[in-house]
Amino acid sequence: MSGFRFSLTPTEVPKVNTKFRRIVTSLPVPESLSILADLDKYESTSMHGQMPVVWDRAEGFQVYDAWGNKWLDFTSTIFVANTGHGNPRIVNALRKVLEKPLLHTYTYCSKERAEYLKYLIEKTPPQFEKAFLLSAGTEATECALKLMRMNGWKKGKKRPGIIAFEGNWHGRTMGAQMMGYNPAQKEWIGYLDPNIFHLPFPYPWRKEAIKDTEKYFIKNMEALLKEKGLSPDTDLCGFMLETYQGWGAVFYPPEFVRAVERFARECGMLLAFDEMQAGFGRTGKLFGYMHYGVEPDIICCGKGASSSLPLSIVLGSREIMDICEIGSMSSTHSANPMVCAAGKANLESLLEDDLIENSRILGKIFIARLNEIKNRFPDHINCVSGKGLVAALIFNDPQNRPLVSLCNNICESAMRRGLLVVHTGRESIKLAPPLTITEEALLEGVRVLEETIADYIEDETK
Repeated sequence: MSGFRFSLTPTEVPKVNTKFRRIVTSLPVPESLSILADLDKYESTSMHGQMPVVWDRAEGFQVYDAWGNKWLDFTSTIFVANTGHGNPRIVNALRKVLEKPLLHTYTYCSKERAEYLKYLIEKTPPQFEKAFLLSAGTEATECALKLMRMNGWKKGKKRPGIIAFEGNWHGRTMGAQMMGYNPAQKEWIGYLDPNIFHLPFPYPWRKEAIKDTEKYFIKNMEALLKEKGLSPDTDLCGFMLETYQGWGAVFYPPEFVRAVERFARECGMLLAFDEMQAGFGRTGKLFGYMHYGVEPDIICCGKGASSSLPLSIVLGSREIMDICEIGSMSSTHSANPMVCAAGKANLESLLEDDLIENSRILGKIFIARLNEIKNRFPDHINCVSGKGLVAALIFNDPQNRPLVSLCNNICESAMRRGLLVVHTGRESIKLAPPLTITEEALLEGVRVLEETIADYIEDETK
C-alpha cells in the first residue's frame, strides 16, 4: 500500500437513508477526529491508510459508527469476517468460554482445542490429517517454509530451494517477505535468501501466458534452472503459491497450476498454497485452491478462519506436520480456547448455514455486474478478476498506465455514500462482502460503486 492518507477535514455530504446504508453527518464525523488524532499520535503510522471511519459496532454485512451512520461493508475487514460481523454462533461460543472463564492456556490442553481440531480435520479434504494453529497469517507461511525445507532435508535434498511467484504476497516477517515478490518491501532485510526463487506470474494480460499456459510455466521453469544451475531433484523442496494475488484478486489459469503440481510430484517437491484471502468459503468453495483441480500438500489459512479473533492454520499430512520434534514449534497465543471456540463456530456456520453456496451463487451475479461496469468504462477499467465473493476492478488508461489517484478518490467517495471498499493504494479496488450478504444488498452496493465511478469519470471529461 502507498503512503496515501485520506482527508481528515469534515465535509458536508449528501444524506443517505436506504435499507442498508445511512449517512447523517459530515464525514469524517467531527466528533471522531479526537479518536483519529490519538491514533495518529500514539500508534505506528504503518497501521494507517484506510478510510477515516471509527467503527462502533458491526453486524452481518453492515458497519456502524457511534453517530448514526451505517455502511454497507464490501471489505469483511479485509477478508476476515467471512461468516459476517458478530456472527451469533461465534458470539455464543465465545460467551460460553468467557463465562467459565478460560481465556488462555498456551500449549496446555483444553477441551475447546481438541474439539476444534477434530472438527476441522473431519470437515476438510482427506489429505489434511493434522493442523498447527497460530495467530497470524505470516506465522503460517513461515511455518510452511520451514516444513517444506525440513521435508526436503528428510528426503535427501542438498539445497533448501523454494519456488514462489512474481507479484505474490505472503506476509511481513522475514521468511514470508522473502517468498513474497515486492523487491522494495524487502530492502530492509539487507540480503536475499539465495535459495528462494521467483517465476513469472501468468497474468491474463500477458498474451504468451494465456496462449499456452502450461508451456509458459515449463519455459520459465527451465530458464530458472539453467540460470541458477539448479537440479530440481536435489536443489528444490517446494512451491509456494498465493491462491490468487491479493492486490487484484488475480487467479492463475488452472492448467498452469496443474503443470506446477505435475512438476512438483515428478521432482519430489511439496506444493503449498497461501490461502489467507482465499480460504473458508470466500471464493465459492471451502478453499480457493479447489478451483484448480489439484491436491496441495500444505495449505496456510488465516483471516476468515475465525471471522473474528486472531487465528491462522497450517494443514497437511501426518508425515509432514509431524516432522518437527515435540515442543519445537509453538506460538504463545496459538490454540487458545477463545480462538478455538471461534474457529469451530465459524466453520459450523460456513457448512451448516449454506454460506459457501451463497458465495458461489451470488458470486456469479457479482462478477457479471462488475463486468457490466467494466464494459461501460473501457478506457478506465481494463480487468475484472475474482471468484465467489471476492473481486477486483483494475484501473488503467488506454496506454496501460495505472490510475491510482482515481482509485483513491473512488474509495473515499464510496465511503461518503455509505459503502466501504478495500483501498489498496494501487490501481485496483478490491471488493469482499461478508458471505452472509443478501442479493438485494449486494446489488445495492454494486450500484453505489458504479454511480461513484461514473461521477468521477464524467467529471474528468467535462
